Amino acid sequence: MIAKVIVDVPTNQTDRPFDYEIPEKFISIIEPGMRVIVPFGPRKIQGFIVSVEEQSELKSLKKIIDVLDITPVLNEELINVGFWLTDKTLCFAISAFQVMLPAALKVKVQKDIVVNAGRENDLPEQIANKFSSGKSLPWDELMNDKEDIALIKQLLKKDIVTVRYNVKDRKQEKTVIFITPAISLEKLREEVKKLDRAKKQQEILQYFIEGGEETTVIQLCDRLGTTRSTIKALVNKQLLIEKEVEVYRDPFQEREFTKSNPLPLTTEQAKVLEPILTSIEDKKHETFLLHGVTGSGKTEVYLQAIDKVLRDGKEAIVLVPEISLTPQMVLRFKGRFGSKVAVFHSGLSQGEKYDEWRKIHRGEVKVVVGARSAVFAPFTNIGIIIIDEEHESSYKQEDNPRYHARDVAIFRGDIHQCPVVLGSATPSLESFARAKKGVYHLLSIAERVNETAMPEVDIVDMREELRQGNRSMFSEALLEKLKDRIAKKQQSVLFLNRRGFSTFVMCRECGFVVECPHCDLSLTYHRKSHAMKCHYCNFEERVSDLCPSCESEHIRFFGTGTQKVEEELAKVLPGARVLRMDVDTTKRKGAHEKILQAFGDQNADILLGTQMIAKGLDFPNVTLVGILAADTMLHLPDFRAAEKTFQLLTQVSGRAGRHKLLGEVVIQSYTPEHYSIQYASKHDYLGFYDAEMQMRYRLGYPPYYFVTLITVSHPNVVKAANVCEKIVSYLNNNLSDKSILLGPVVSPIARIKDRYRYQCMIKYKVESNLVSSLREIVKHYNKDIHNDRLQISIDLNPYMLM
Repeated sequence: MIAKVIVDVPTNQTDRPFDYEIPEKFISIIEPGMRVIVPFGPRKIQGFIVSVEEQSELKSLKKIIDVLDITPVLNEELINVGFWLTDKTLCFAISAFQVMLPAALKVKVQKDIVVNAGRENDLPEQIANKFSSGKSLPWDELMNDKEDIALIKQLLKKDIVTVRYNVKDRKQEKTVIFITPAISLEKLREEVKKLDRAKKQQEILQYFIEGGEETTVIQLCDRLGTTRSTIKALVNKQLLIEKEVEVYRDPFQEREFTKSNPLPLTTEQAKVLEPILTSIEDKKHETFLLHGVTGSGKTEVYLQAIDKVLRDGKEAIVLVPEISLTPQMVLRFKGRFGSKVAVFHSGLSQGEKYDEWRKIHRGEVKVVVGARSAVFAPFTNIGIIIIDEEHESSYKQEDNPRYHARDVAIFRGDIHQCPVVLGSATPSLESFARAKKGVYHLLSIAERVNETAMPEVDIVDMREELRQGNRSMFSEALLEKLKDRIAKKQQSVLFLNRRGFSTFVMCRECGFVVECPHCDLSLTYHRKSHAMKCHYCNFEERVSDLCPSCESEHIRFFGTGTQKVEEELAKVLPGARVLRMDVDTTKRKGAHEKILQAFGDQNADILLGTQMIAKGLDFPNVTLVGILAADTMLHLPDFRAAEKTFQLLTQVSGRAGRHKLLGEVVIQSYTPEHYSIQYASKHDYLGFYDAEMQMRYRLGYPPYYFVTLITVSHPNVVKAANVCEKIVSYLNNNLSDKSILLGPVVSPIARIKDRYRYQCMIKYKVESNLVSSLREIVKHYNKDIHNDRLQISIDLNPYMLM
């Protein structure tokens, strides 16, 4: 028997399956989707089995050395998804397979076979004696006997034993010691009498005689006020036994989730839910675009659609942007579906992510709620895939494989013949254009739940404020409204899309701006650590009192970050209680949740933050939202700048007045006449869509054209420029006349981490030679990529043009 293996060597020459002979002892257990150790040249490396064949065209084959899994980590569908990803994103197959697995499975693992609690007597005689010395057995000890391997596979199916992966670096399964009687209750009663001097030991035995259930050492100590040494003494006398039981790490074990029931739907909610339920009923793959204003109850529609899927015995995947994976969002799903829900987000430890993934892999949960990578959840019977805030750029992975979660969801939805629901108050232009053309099925909710009014929006021209002598970062209108809310004991949210204290540090004498020595970017000043930091490469240096260029003392801080706003608030509103939420304040695990909990408990008047506070927050007492600098993203060199600005302003505005109290929004801007700000102030998505589509049509950008971005980087600026020029020349000769080639040009950020960057862009409607030409480019420069520190990144659907 032959296994076709994709080896963990990401190069062009190795990006294909290699044939390996399956040793006789592994024949009964090897299946596609398992990870194996194989000899590759002088090395032993990891690989993924993609198929098992009866014979090979090659004469002499090397043998598989070891098997890392007892059950496949990738099912047949995910193997197909992996190969589809390699085609779609031009990545290596090994990169596609690895992106689907938790980090704990990307390293070498040592495996043990563990007897499950209470199943010791179910072990067959021929293997029971091997476990006599303990409850676990190293996998390697069983590998030499094919009869043992086959037997273990049967025991796994019967749930008598479990495979425990001992992964280095804190990723082992978590185990707890349970205590239970080693002898019958009759004998325990006899033994109690013999322990008349050992009162504490008698108490422990009495606990079990009176029907006490098996319990952990810690619980037993707490319950009876005893010590570990007392318990150990009874274990040594063989009256009690210790059992090591595996438990999942539960990131939410300290949280209590109140059970919630389906809410009555509004007419509009019921109307949009109906076609989704029909699609589930008919087992038909359709993509729905659910366009509902902020606060219109899209989440309740998702929950009721998932409920139908679960009643049909199927599974659901729900994707939410990382920043809106708030405790509130988790609460909604856990409250409705309880322990059937697994949650994936970057705040979990590697061990917690590993355990959540194993719950899905073992079929112990039916719903996964997570960020981008949760789209690869190893479910086998998917009934619905939902992508909330579908316009979010965080659904696009910026390194290999450069996939978009929406594309993967639609591909998997087609395989499982189930609906895919894309929800947003501000859909991406591409999605809305597809819905208009009938590629997606458009569903709309125009009213908020309970017919709550959309918040009133006031645009303040900050140029006018400056002319009137107001040099503060707060307009008169915003300051008055903040004071009013504090007096009324209502809450406010202030949004600024920039962390740190100030944007850059400049000398007023000679104009010198302090820049990162490794990137062509100015350093951001952070007041708390009195340091200047680069947000790209993490370079950090202390602030100098003198200008490094002219030695003048006139060093000043320009621009505004969240730290500076926090300090200014303390001056202008000395009594206000302010919570700041940005990357710097949420570095510690659980910090995100603590800040929101404190705000929800009304321990603060103002929540100040970056993009993190723009989505998924629902606080009944928030009646004012202030947007301090609406232009931050408007002038970036990105064709989506106006779209991103409109989306962000609409999302942040939607945090106000979501319940009984009416909401107000103040947008401060230096370009208040810009159409994205004007339409956001009217909550007019359709107006913005029409204006932006005209702009995209004139300039030839998506959705009218497809775009591919090629970025070349190298420590030598000349090498980077030359390679980019040659690539453009090659593409000019190989692509059709209808494709538009822009570049080569220096990237908007010309240098990052001491690497110079050049880029070119291809715009096309139909280009049959594109993928083959791009593969040829990578192939041609393969040697330089490995030996000469050259990097060529190709993004077939770029979201980051910087």
